[in-house]
Amino acid sequence: MKAVIDTNVLLVANGQHADVSPDCVAECVRRLQSMMQKASVTVVDDGYRILGEYHHKTRLNPPKGVGDVFLKWLLRQSGTGQMEQVMLNETAADCFTEFPDPALEPQFDAPDRKFAAVSNAHPDKPEIWQAADCKWLDWWPALRAKGVGVHFLCPADACSFYSNKFPKRSAPQLPD
Repeated sequence: MKAVIDTNVLLVANGQHADVSPDCVAECVRRLQSMMQKASVTVVDDGYRILGEYHHKTRLNPPKGVGDVFLKWLLRQSGTGQMEQVMLNETAADCFTEFPDPALEPQFDAPDRKFAAVSNAHPDKPEIWQAADCKWLDWWPALRAKGVGVHFLCPADACSFYSNKFPKRSAPQLPD
């Protein structure tokens, strides 16, 4: 299994997102623990953008949650085969040559663009794990059309947040 992991997965696993369900926390914990097994690969960028965001939003010393433990573990994986890095070419702040859909890029939250760019830059196009950031519900169809998959670990939570954030919009579909 290979995945690009959005930072909110680590935060949910740490209990740093008060509004998510206990099932969502449990799923994020389970997924991060599964990535620490031998057959799994976490894909990041070569410029420390993803790891830097993880580091900025978690706590390493001492680690308090599963997201913290995951980052501490991931930082030790260079050269082990459990972490792969891809090169990103940043043309402007948070804009990447590797972003899969230039028309979609301006609609994306700037800090989230790196996850889509990393997936698209990797030859296997690993799916992006998303916990509860509901904006990805609007973005995943265009990403999928370009070969980049998004896996919602907490679909009920993401849909609930979407309904609350965008009450006048219809609930979007989830990927199959």
